[in-house]
Amino acid sequence: MDDNMEEKDVLRPVRCELNVLSKPDGSACFSQGETVVIASVFGPAEIKPQKIRNDKASIETIFVPKTGLSYIIDRQREAFMRNTCDAVISTSSYPRTGVTITIQEVQNFGSLLACMVNATSLALINSGIEMKYVVAAVSCMVDDQDNIVVDPDHIKLQNNKGIMTFAFENSNYKVVSSHTDGVITQVQYQQGLLRCKLASQFLFDYFRNTVKKYISDDL
Repeated sequence: MDDNMEEKDVLRPVRCELNVLSKPDGSACFSQGETVVIASVFGPAEIKPQKIRNDKASIETIFVPKTGLSYIIDRQREAFMRNTCDAVISTSSYPRTGVTITIQEVQNFGSLLACMVNATSLALINSGIEMKYVVAAVSCMVDDQDNIVVDPDHIKLQNNKGIMTFAFENSNYKVVSSHTDGVITQVQYQQGLLRCKLASQFLFDYFRNTVKKYISDDL
C-alpha cells in the first residue's frame, strides 16, 4: 500500500473472471464488494452505412439494468462509458468499423459506474482490441461530515452529499474521464481525485495479475 494511502481507502474485495460469455469477442465479469457487472465486447465489425466513420471505428455502449426499463441515469452511464472507451481504444486502427460494448448490471451495492469501467477494461483486454492504454476507475463520496470516503457501498452512500468517479490510464495515472453528482467543493474534488488515484494503483496491479493468470492457464 502507498504510504500516502489511508487504511480506509482500501477497496472492497475485487474478483474477476474472463471469457464468461462465448459469443462476444471479449468478456469479463467483475465484482467489487457485492457490486457485480458483466461486460462484453463485439467487434471491430461491419456496421450500418449511416454509422460509418471514415477515419476511425464507431463506439457504441449499451447499459442493461438489472431489472425494468432504462432511465435517464442509464443514458448518462452509457455516455460516460462511450466517452471513456473512445479515449481508450485505438479507434484510428479500425476505420469504417464498429465496436459494441454491452454492460450488464448484475448487482448494484455501490460504486456501480467504477465497476462498469473496470469490467469493460478487462473485457477489452480479453478481446485483443488495440488500446492506447488500460484504464481503471475508482469512486468516492463526500459524506454528511464532509469526509471523503473511497469506494463507498450502498449503506455509506445513503449519507452522501456528492459522488465522484474517476477513470485513470495506467501510464501516468492521468484522468481519462470523470463524473460527479451532488454538491462538491473544489477542495473536495481535488482530495477525492488524489485518493482515488492512489487506490487505482491496486486495481492496475490486480488487472496485470489477472491477465497473467489467464495467459499462464492457456499455455
